[in-house]
Amino acid sequence: MRHLFNLLLLSCLTLNTACGQDNSNPPSQPMGKLSVVEAFPSLSFERPVDFQHANDDSKRLYVVEQRGVISVFENNAQTSTKSEFLSIESKVDDSGNEEGLLGLAFHPDYKTNGFFYVNYTANSPNRTVISRFNVSTGNPNQADPGSELVLLEFDQPYSNHNGGQIAFGPDGYLYIAVGDGGNGGDPKGNGQNRNTLLGTILRIDVNQNEGPKKYSIPSDNPFVGTTAGVQKEIYAYGLRNPWRFSFDSETGELWVGDVGQNKYEEIDIIKKGGNYGWNTMEGFHCFNSSNCNKEGLELPVWEYDRSRGDISITGGFVYRGSAIQQLTGLYIYADYVSGRIWSLDMTDSNNPVNTELFDTDFPISSFGVDENQELYLCGFDDKIYKFSLE
Repeated sequence: MRHLFNLLLLSCLTLNTACGQDNSNPPSQPMGKLSVVEAFPSLSFERPVDFQHANDDSKRLYVVEQRGVISVFENNAQTSTKSEFLSIESKVDDSGNEEGLLGLAFHPDYKTNGFFYVNYTANSPNRTVISRFNVSTGNPNQADPGSELVLLEFDQPYSNHNGGQIAFGPDGYLYIAVGDGGNGGDPKGNGQNRNTLLGTILRIDVNQNEGPKKYSIPSDNPFVGTTAGVQKEIYAYGLRNPWRFSFDSETGELWVGDVGQNKYEEIDIIKKGGNYGWNTMEGFHCFNSSNCNKEGLELPVWEYDRSRGDISITGGFVYRGSAIQQLTGLYIYADYVSGRIWSLDMTDSNNPVNTELFDTDFPISSFGVDENQELYLCGFDDKIYKFSLE
C-alpha cells in the first residue's frame, strides 16, 4: 500500500514471461451486467483496511479502520447504524501511511471462546504487535478493551512494509503477513534472512503455550528441525510486503499479493518453506541485476508492471460465493493506486488468463468476505463495495 500518485502500469507475464492477456483496452461494461456498488450506502469508515466476519452465524460484519477502531454492524444493505466494537487508538501508531491497526482475525471457535486477534504497529520502540482480545461477556457488539494478551512483538526498522494481514488457515493455525521492514530495496537484507521474522509469512498455534511464549510453534513448521539461527515461526519467506493474503475456502491454497519495489507487482501461491525471492528477484525478474541465482526460488503465478499506472497490488480472494457464478474459482484482486480490479483464472497453471473487470475511481485497500463467501472491497473513499448483477 502506498500514497496515491500517478505512475505507469500493467503488462502481465506468465511463468514463461509472455503476456497472458492484453488488458490495455478494458470493456466499458465488463462482464455484461456485473457492476461495483456500495454495499452499505448509509455507512462510512475512515481508511478501512480490513473486512471480516466471525463465522458465528450472527450476520455481523466487522470493518477495521487504520486509526485503531473496529466497527461492527448488521449484514444488511439498508443498515444505517454501526457500533464501536473495539478502539485501541491510544495503543496504535498510525503516523505513517502504512502503519496502524492493519489486521483482524476471529478464532475458529469464536462462537464459544470469544477470542479474536489483531495486528497493529506501535511506537517506543517501533514494532509490530500481535494480540488477542476477548468479546465482552454481556454485549456481543462490544469487545473488552482491557483483555489484551500480547502474543508476539517484533521491531520494525522503518515505518513502511509492515504487511498486516492475519488469518486462521484451514489447519486452525494463525498465519501472519510480515513485510521486509521497509525503506526501499530491503537495505538490511531481511527478505533472505531466516534469522528475522521480517519478509515472511508466519504460522503459529494460538491454542498452546511454549515456555514463556503465549503461543507455540506447530511441529510441522518447515524450519522446526533446522539448526540455530532460523526463526521457527517462519512458514515462507523472501517476501517484500505481503499486504493482503487469503485462503481459498475450497482448496485451502494460500494466495498472496506481494507489493513490488519499482517495477513489478506479483501474486504468489504460498508453499510451506518456500523462498519467494525478494530481494534477489522482483516478480519474475532479477532485482537490480541482469543476472541472479534463481535456484530454489518460488516464482510468482502472475505479475504486472507499471506501464499503465498500477503500482501497488491489493491481494484478494478466490471467489467461492453463489451470487456471481461467472466469477466462481477466479482469483479477484486489485491495485490500490489505480483502482483497477482483475480476475485471474489459474485453471491451466501454465497459461493463466488475467481479465480486467473494472477501472474504478477509488483506491482499493483490501478485500473481505461475509459468512456466505460473498466478496467485498474496502475503499479509501471511506466506503465498502461489493459486486452486483444488474
